[in-house]
Amino acid sequence: MSMTSMVVLGLSIATVLLLLGAFWATMRQDRKGRASAPPAEVAPVEPPLAAPVSVPGDVGTDYADPRTIQVGDRIEVHGSPARVLGATHVSWQGRQWTEFLLRDGSRRHQWLSIEVLAGDPPHLEVRLWTDVPTEGMVPAKSMLIMEGMEFFPVERGTAAFRSEGDTGLPERGLLDFADYSASDGRLLSFERIQGRSWTAAYAQPLPPGSITIVRRAS
Repeated sequence: MSMTSMVVLGLSIATVLLLLGAFWATMRQDRKGRASAPPAEVAPVEPPLAAPVSVPGDVGTDYADPRTIQVGDRIEVHGSPARVLGATHVSWQGRQWTEFLLRDGSRRHQWLSIEVLAGDPPHLEVRLWTDVPTEGMVPAKSMLIMEGMEFFPVERGTAAFRSEGDTGLPERGLLDFADYSASDGRLLSFERIQGRSWTAAYAQPLPPGSITIVRRAS
């Protein structure tokens, strides 16, 4: 082989080695860059909003509409089973609400009130009421103290009612009521079927999804 051919061959080999080295360095740099790159941020998934209250059955897709509860249904409130014994349908100054009498597994009775409050959009208000001893108290027109808490008057009046099922109330009649609220948001309500004595109860607001309808009345 001539000297010229050997020089050309050597230069060709050197060129190939340089190209391979550059390619290998580029690959290592690319891998290093991928490995050190921070992970892409994922936007948090926000929970779906409840649908506006319009017609029964249209308050959300993941929970039951409390307005569809009927006497005789078996439901769960915060996972605790209860049976709907009766209902009282109340009307006052254009407002209407329903109070369901519940009996839980320990045979304790509570009232579940359901009302659509006016607004844009309307607001579905669901409250669970627990009786409190009144010890002969009557609702005052000013501030009163119940179990050491100050309650201030919100509204009072006389409403008409119609009952169904087992409520212990007349089929129809008049209901006196007086509602109060405390600084911590707690609600207190006095009620009296005309001709009877006053009773009182605290209210616990229930968030959407607190009620499950287990079995419909046959």
